[in-house]
Amino acid sequence: MAATPHVLVVGGGLAGLVAARHLAGGGVDVTLLERRETVGGRVRTVECDGYRFDRGFQVLFTAYPAVQRELDLEALDLHRFAPGATIAGPDGRTVLADPLWDPGTIPATLSNPAVSVGDALRIARLWWVLRRTDPETILDTGTDETIRAYLEERGFSDRFIDEFVAPFYGGITLDRSLSTSSRIFEYTFRTLAAGEIAVPAAGMGAIPAQLADRVRDVDATIETDVSVQSITTSGSDSSGSHGPVTVETDTGTVEADAVVVATDPPTARELTGVDAIPTEARGCVTQYYALPVGVDLETDRRLLLNATERGPNHIVPHSAVAPTYVPDGTTLISATYLGPREESDGDLADLTRRTLESWYPTQAFDGLDVLHTERVPFAQFAQPPGVRERLPDVRDPDGPVYLAGDYMRWSSIQGAMASGRQAAKAVIDDLSAARDG
Repeated sequence: MAATPHVLVVGGGLAGLVAARHLAGGGVDVTLLERRETVGGRVRTVECDGYRFDRGFQVLFTAYPAVQRELDLEALDLHRFAPGATIAGPDGRTVLADPLWDPGTIPATLSNPAVSVGDALRIARLWWVLRRTDPETILDTGTDETIRAYLEERGFSDRFIDEFVAPFYGGITLDRSLSTSSRIFEYTFRTLAAGEIAVPAAGMGAIPAQLADRVRDVDATIETDVSVQSITTSGSDSSGSHGPVTVETDTGTVEADAVVVATDPPTARELTGVDAIPTEARGCVTQYYALPVGVDLETDRRLLLNATERGPNHIVPHSAVAPTYVPDGTTLISATYLGPREESDGDLADLTRRTLESWYPTQAFDGLDVLHTERVPFAQFAQPPGVRERLPDVRDPDGPVYLAGDYMRWSSIQGAMASGRQAAKAVIDDLSAARDG
């Protein structure tokens, strides 16, 4: 082994960037290979004609432990959503807010027909309990069941579950049926109780851009437009204590003492042969629009949730939350549809227009202008109850090859960043053991 071990990181998403930074910080010679022109993986922002369009519905939970550890939040110039949501349906629009953050919303929240007094008390109790729970223990303890079963067992009303939780957690988990693991619900609920939802002024793409700067600051190398085709180990065992590893790319052959595979799940499974990597996808379609002049959705920086299953799951008032997303004087919103959706972009826009007209019968949406459409077939992996017990281990591939990605923990920015740090530690520990042995 060379005096300074050389490690390749395959994939420049959040997990790969965090892994590269910690590897280089640990004294390893690191090269990160990314197949696209820019890093970021699923966290990207497209800039066009003064607009910023994130790749699908993406937000940052400020209380995620890995977010606080890996990012300079002040430098991202975060723009925050107002807590709670506006719930829209056939009976009109109502506000469900967090009175702890905004006491002025107490009357509107208590008069919301989707939230009974009992529901409000149960929310408060859940907030109190989970706020005092160590987030590192939530995902691995307690009974795991569907979110719907978890809420029903605790006495929440059907209307509250169907009209608020289903669209709100439909946005978080891309699963409006609430068949996702209740541990994911508890973790995110606890995170929301402890922090805020925000976006960077320059779009969600500013997050990987900041991480990439930190990778370069520790003298690691980032190479883009390089596609890895195969990874072969030679003379290695499952502990990862020997090498080298041969990596074939579309630009040539590279050898390394270890490789961290931090690609999307299907690619990671193909490169490593680890069958435990989950590949059942949750997708979405997010469409961006400029509102007609004079139209006001009156959401006050809150998400607009669809109480029914007809139309988009939710609508985001981007320019109200972050004016930096738009040219001056423009009102930007987006509508997110869950699943792959076979409708054309035009048909989805028509459905959004009709939905808004039903929610705002006194306003005209004839001039709703479609600006951009993002179809994301693999936004998350499916996370039913018990999924954590089936996920792969960082050292599951043969030889000195390691895994990093949100699929190692749970589908989120938190999961991706935490897995990158975990993979870097595993590599450094094994390289140190091999050197000392």
